[in-house]
Amino acid sequence: MELKKFRNKYDLELIAASNDGIILGTLVWDPIIGKPEFDHGGMPNNIFTSFHDAEFITEDEWSLYMNDLRTRELGEAHFAESTINVDTNIATTLEYPTIGKISNSFNLNKVVKFTFGDLKVKVMADLTRIRIDNYLESLKKEKWDDYDGKIRRVFMVTELYYGSIKMVTKTDWADELDATIPKLDLKLSNKVELGKSVEYTFDHQNVPFAMRIERVRDFNG
Repeated sequence: MELKKFRNKYDLELIAASNDGIILGTLVWDPIIGKPEFDHGGMPNNIFTSFHDAEFITEDEWSLYMNDLRTRELGEAHFAESTINVDTNIATTLEYPTIGKISNSFNLNKVVKFTFGDLKVKVMADLTRIRIDNYLESLKKEKWDDYDGKIRRVFMVTELYYGSIKMVTKTDWADELDATIPKLDLKLSNKVELGKSVEYTFDHQNVPFAMRIERVRDFNG
């Protein structure tokens, strides 16, 4: 239910699953119920991998297109709000690296607020969208089984959102968290005392926390 609330408020999907390897073009299964799935028995993990598997593109073309997706530059994310708040109960279930590392040594029930700020986005390029659209149309006509059996029913990541993660804890627990952070491979970019609370800000380290997805069968370049 909380994931649905996030979706309805921001028109985005919170990435509740592991963020490892998620790039533009990543294929997503069953995002409506529970966690989105990025692995699905024997299925391709990226839209261009599906084209390569269907022998529509060469190995060199696949490498070129995948590199374009991975190296897409970050731009400013324009929201009505400058930060995105995530309910603490949701945040503690995310497989987000920063949260995961801290949770190994610090009880996250002592964190009263999680916020993503300094929001950035990677957006699939228009040329890439057109290229995908053309390949999809060709796949429908020439290799329906590859299209219908592997990718027609899935979703595809077309935008990825990044942000510095801010955690607020009470001053009573700040010393414990201060002792934990140096032991971890984390970049603490700011620490601010706010009355009886302390806010810690960590760099996003090129890890997305949310995504926009589009259903492949409805995709329009």
